[in-house]
Amino acid sequence: MYHRILVALSLEHGISERALETARALAAEGASIRAVHVIEPPNPAVRAYLDADLVAKARADAEARLRARVADAPGVEPVLLSGHSSRALTEYATDMGIDLIIVGSHRPGLSDYFLGTTAARVVRHAPCTVMVLR
Repeated sequence: MYHRILVALSLEHGISERALETARALAAEGASIRAVHVIEPPNPAVRAYLDADLVAKARADAEARLRARVADAPGVEPVLLSGHSSRALTEYATDMGIDLIIVGSHRPGLSDYFLGTTAARVVRHAPCTVMVLR
């Protein structure tokens, strides 16, 4: 059983219910479950052309969508991070003493073998156990 669980959520894909059910099944009594979404900032060349209000609005919208996604999941804390997705997840897991990361993955394609998916990078660099859901 795990005490500090991080469930990595994409706001564009629909595995969150299954991932949260898995987290609950593996959670020790009194465990904390954090639903984490990472916003990747725009490329600096693009960011120069973006209005700061537009960037702030996009972050606020993502935060609202994340809160709505876990609204029916009592005891799940929504967390919004910024940065490169796999790096942000593994650094947060290290800083918070997470002992299980649950992350979704799609079926690998040829490009994944060269570039690596977020899930593959989390598996390689995480400081704890990682469960990958397809």
